[in-house]
Amino acid sequence: MDKTEILKALAHPTRIEFLEWMKEPERNFSDQAHPLSMGICANQFEKRCGLSQSTVSAHLSTLEKAGLLKINRVGQWAFYHRNEDTIATFLDELRSTL
Repeated sequence: MDKTEILKALAHPTRIEFLEWMKEPERNFSDQAHPLSMGICANQFEKRCGLSQSTVSAHLSTLEKAGLLKINRVGQWAFYHRNEDTIATFLDELRSTL
């Protein structure tokens, strides 16, 4: 886990918002056609925030590279899950450091 990369990823409010939405997928992505257990499809973020596909993809990629998201690829589709282990470790380290 790279704290600096995580902090950089969290520096953009949209990425924080994505993580917040993913914390309650049933509430925020209930119209997804695929089961939420597969993860959240990238197009769900586009619908919810109104940003372009390329912008959403860039935000999701940044979160994934920082280790905050896991990706599950099924054919042409990409489904995202929060990486709760990394998030918990980061928060614990942040608490002990600051």
